[in-house]
Amino acid sequence: MSSIQIDAILGNLVSAVHLLEAHPEFAALIPEVRVNLVYAPPGARTAQEVAAIDGRITAMRGIPHAPGLPALGASDHMARLVLEVRKYDAAINAGINFKCDSKIIKVVEGYCKEKGIIFGCIDRTKEPPKVTERDGASMPWKIKYLVDTYGKVPGLFYEGDGWGKEPLFVAIGKDAIEVTEIAIEIAGRCAANRGR
Repeated sequence: MSSIQIDAILGNLVSAVHLLEAHPEFAALIPEVRVNLVYAPPGARTAQEVAAIDGRITAMRGIPHAPGLPALGASDHMARLVLEVRKYDAAINAGINFKCDSKIIKVVEGYCKEKGIIFGCIDRTKEPPKVTERDGASMPWKIKYLVDTYGKVPGLFYEGDGWGKEPLFVAIGKDAIEVTEIAIEIAGRCAANRGR
């Protein structure tokens, strides 16, 4: 991986963060665990090789805010998710997580139907005990569950409730700007629904 490629990926993440910060409506979609935005370079094999926002994206005075710059190794969970997805779809490089509740689920379902995107759900109640008991074993199971259920990894999916786990949505795509634009559009639709 050349420094030019890494700079391009970090620059893509910076641009994506600027987009989020310019859309205050996204603050309503920031979950308790906050948001991470990741971009895996070609050939990345470990979370340390994936670029992400250092410190995660939070809300300050109602505005999405990134406390740190993008850096390699700044994410574990989302980085591992994108790397696992890539085993089934080599075109996927990036992902973003955001809040999940019944109202957001309805908005995302409508968005997916309109855009022709596969919508998915991971039913954590079907997770085998041998997976839940072993640290790091759930990610391969979750992504395989999606592929087995939908035939491929959906472009937008959520994880249902699990013990001690906050339900979350994930959008995946080719780069950080693409997944950020999806999240912003969903945030806008959620905001419009709240106004009705």
